[in-house]
Amino acid sequence: MAVRCMSISPLSAAWVGEKDTALQYLAANVQSPGGHFVTDLRRIKAISFWDPLRGDPRFEKIVASLAPKEPPK
Repeated sequence: MAVRCMSISPLSAAWVGEKDTALQYLAANVQSPGGHFVTDLRRIKAISFWDPLRGDPRFEKIVASLAPKEPPK
């Protein structure tokens, strides 16, 4: 349940214009165990609530961290 709440907090903060708070919660969410089940790359790209954060380098760094990693060759 705590993971779900962490997802709602950054979404709410982003929607009301609290970018720093949204980014802080989002970064914590993607690093927490199970966080990727709530905040994954597909959801971040699809949900318009994240639009206020798009273009912010901190947000783009978080999004990039969610991209699939290529296996070592």
